[in-house]
Amino acid sequence: MFEEISKVLLITDMDGTFLPASKIPSKKNLEAIKRFQQAGGKFSIATGMAIQASQQYFDDFEVNAPIIMCNGGMVYDVKTKRQIYDVYLPDKARTFTDDILKNNLDIGCEVLKLDGVYVPRLTDMEKKHCEICKVEPILCDVNDIGDNWYKVLFTNEPEKLHTLVDYINSKSYEDVDFVISAPQYFEMLPQNISKGTALKKMREVCGYDDYTFVAIGDYNNDIEMIKYADVGICPSNATDDVKRAADIVLDISCEDDVIYNVVEYIFKKISEQ
Repeated sequence: MFEEISKVLLITDMDGTFLPASKIPSKKNLEAIKRFQQAGGKFSIATGMAIQASQQYFDDFEVNAPIIMCNGGMVYDVKTKRQIYDVYLPDKARTFTDDILKNNLDIGCEVLKLDGVYVPRLTDMEKKHCEICKVEPILCDVNDIGDNWYKVLFTNEPEKLHTLVDYINSKSYEDVDFVISAPQYFEMLPQNISKGTALKKMREVCGYDDYTFVAIGDYNNDIEMIKYADVGICPSNATDDVKRAADIVLDISCEDDVIYNVVEYIFKKISEQ
């Protein structure tokens, strides 16, 4: 499986995996990525972010493979600036979103599209999320947002999120899926779409048939990616569901140079061949 490093793709979730609480990549992780790429390995990211949010990190490191955006809704080639693969929410997602907002007055909301992040309700939590992602929210009504939605993100205080989850679970919203992506985030995605389905599409369309995929993640929106990868890894701060899905559970958290340790693991496996 690890015959040569030029046939290894390392893909990582961002928040809680590659990024510590400070949202600043560690020097050790950045040096490990560079060393891995110089040896011939492919490095990529898989994130729930929009393109606008992820671009802030590309001054710190480079990816040399397509990236997964919007929790699997898009596979994007950073170099050519084009979408390799797209999946959008059905039109009925607009009605679902409107219903959810009308019946949950304390939640924030954003809709991710290719041209920006549209925000029909800007709460303090949603404002904080936009600031972290360094995106300028486009404030507008749900019905004023154009077509081709990648996902809808709902936000609330962690101790209150269960109320939203319970409400959505009581409904019969068809042709969409929901996932908790952080203690304060609940997302609507196209049905049967995840980071895992996007990773499978990358293998199919990007010439990676004979590559070994190593995937790292910490939260429930990473589970399908971890399961699909040839080697799925999670940090010690991962949820219990992610730990059960992973092949390897590290004894270090995202605060302790996870990527560096995974790169060291890959080099060790290569040397054992």
